[in-house]
Amino acid sequence: MKISASLLLFFIALSLNAQKYVLDSIRSADSSLIHEKFNELAYADSSQAFIHFFDKLDSVYRGENTKVHIFHIGGSHIQADIYSNKLRTYLHNMNITAQAQRGFIFPFHLASTNNPLNYRIEGNKRRWERFRSSVRNEHSIWGLSGITVTLTDTIDTLRIAANYKNYTLQPYMFDRIRIFYDALPAAYCIRVSDSLNFIVSEYRDTLAGFVEFQLDKETETLELEIRRTDSTGNPQFKLMGFELMNNHSGVEYTSIGVNGASFESYSRCIAFEQQLSLYKPDLFIISIGTNDAYTPDFDSLKFEAYYNSFLQMILRVNPDCAVLLTVPNDSYYKRKNANKNTRIQQSIIHRLARKHQMAVWDFYAIMGGLGSSQKWYHKKWMPRDRIHFTSMGYSIKADLLLKALATQWEKTCGYEAGEVLNSIIRKNE
Repeated sequence: MKISASLLLFFIALSLNAQKYVLDSIRSADSSLIHEKFNELAYADSSQAFIHFFDKLDSVYRGENTKVHIFHIGGSHIQADIYSNKLRTYLHNMNITAQAQRGFIFPFHLASTNNPLNYRIEGNKRRWERFRSSVRNEHSIWGLSGITVTLTDTIDTLRIAANYKNYTLQPYMFDRIRIFYDALPAAYCIRVSDSLNFIVSEYRDTLAGFVEFQLDKETETLELEIRRTDSTGNPQFKLMGFELMNNHSGVEYTSIGVNGASFESYSRCIAFEQQLSLYKPDLFIISIGTNDAYTPDFDSLKFEAYYNSFLQMILRVNPDCAVLLTVPNDSYYKRKNANKNTRIQQSIIHRLARKHQMAVWDFYAIMGGLGSSQKWYHKKWMPRDRIHFTSMGYSIKADLLLKALATQWEKTCGYEAGEVLNSIIRKNE
């Protein structure tokens, strides 16, 4: 599935209406469009991994010194980081200690594609060339982000702002930064170039492909200069992402997604597992599948094999990780016909979840199944492509997932129905 120029402008211009919880306001008027009886984490009751995850999340909720790391991976829905950022903000605003570090981010601006609104990384994008794992005729080294930018000039200065248009009660701060890249060590120099921040120590991991700088104090902005120091053999600097770090406890919510991504494209990311092993996530949310199904010759056996392989990789990194499989939304193929392949994916995803004792959030069923995206489009919850969502559509999607998570959390930890959900909503008002 290709992302059109008009859709890129749509993502860039899209602005979420702060953190307003919209589900209650649209429930009575639009109940036929949202099938809330399916809004649950199916099979989570029988998963020890989910019991452990909600115990840790509840510890953060109660203000204890606990760290919880959530990964959320997908394609264009997650690259835009609209509904995933609303979830992130809900969790970070639970209390004054719930906000951990911002974590892994990618400079999509340098790749001339839509960047999430909640942070900024600026440089001279004419000096960078992008390579996406989702484009078959492009080749590079990819890690967690599934996208890499290569410096085509001898120097550039990158200005990193951890906060832009976000709705957290407090700003994201960092006193360490990891730069994930591939380059000959002697060929390039990376240094802090602003006068407000200073490096006090440096650590390199050549296997995972990063350099980590310890700064003298916490900051929300930083300038980095990347300069070629040796032109022998025409060396290349391939940038795979940043991690903005601190030692705060709380919830870290990492969203990783690139336009057009599929299980097959992520299988091309040879550094993915090595980089993921740095974190050992507590919850991994998988929202891949729309692009896999966006083809008339969809191969269900191939899709299941790629999906199963991806799940095994997560469990190799952390055998105790809770994994949530999300069924893709109903969509239209080239704006003409409802995509029947998603219904096949739905069965496969439920089967894999039962096999691996994981959970499923069946958004396809919540929407109403085959053809339901047409109704969401007429309601202005989806744009004309009937693949992506409008600001209101993404907001509804975030609220539905929050409610499903909170309901299972309440059940696991013994709260009254709605107690956790209402508390989170109130603290985000």
